[in-house]
Amino acid sequence: MKIEILGPGCPRCQSLEANAKQAVKELGIDAQVIKVTEMGKIMSYGVMSTPGIVVDGKVKGSGKLFSVDEIKQMLQG
Repeated sequence: MKIEILGPGCPRCQSLEANAKQAVKELGIDAQVIKVTEMGKIMSYGVMSTPGIVVDGKVKGSGKLFSVDEIKQMLQG
């Protein structure tokens, strides 16, 4: 599984990355968490408001800091 965290590196983006890593750890799944800071790549997903989270190429949410539990639901769903 590939999880991409979209954002320029702001504190909310960093927190979302940490939450995603924690969710992966708690679920015990094999996933790669990647930080994407390039605006062109972020916009290619249609995300206009960061931070955003993409799982296996599909945008799961953007514009807010998702909690560990919310991310776990995204990964399980």
